[in-house]
Amino acid sequence: MQDFAQWSLDAIREEGGSLSWLEELRFDWTATTLQALAQILGGKTIVLITDEKRKWFEHYILSNLNGAAMERPLLPVVSIDSLYAHYNHVSGGDMIDIVDDLLSISFKGDYFCWYIGRGDDKRADIAKRKENSYYWIFDEDFGNSFKLKSFDPYLDIKLLQLYRLLNASLNAAMFGEIDVGE
Repeated sequence: MQDFAQWSLDAIREEGGSLSWLEELRFDWTATTLQALAQILGGKTIVLITDEKRKWFEHYILSNLNGAAMERPLLPVVSIDSLYAHYNHVSGGDMIDIVDDLLSISFKGDYFCWYIGRGDDKRADIAKRKENSYYWIFDEDFGNSFKLKSFDPYLDIKLLQLYRLLNASLNAAMFGEIDVGE
């Protein structure tokens, strides 16, 4: 079984120049992604949350993560909006507590949030309350996050590349090619 950091480096280099931007950020990638992989393999549900500008990416992930062509077990992944359609109107600590209670009751505490978007967006608030959340966060330094820049002209391409690498990482973890330390 290969170390995830080395596996990630090899996977990045196999892609050639298209992922060269990620090689210098691979330590941030491996630290955050390793924790998410361990939670997925541990059976936790992924509660996907994006800011409004990344809604297209949320739909892409939900459509592809458990796609018909996948040759792996299906993963429990849901959008926060499918659980609570009025999530955009949640503001203030009390309402966030109520939504957090909904998640805890629904998944018996066996879930984690995957947030993709700007760090200052109010849709990030519930994920930021959870220590075990997985972040692809923009324009903000936040603990246990993979940081990107929202003003990067190649951001959408980079998100798709990250998804592709995450998907390959999931396959490698599920089929015992890498050690996720669970």
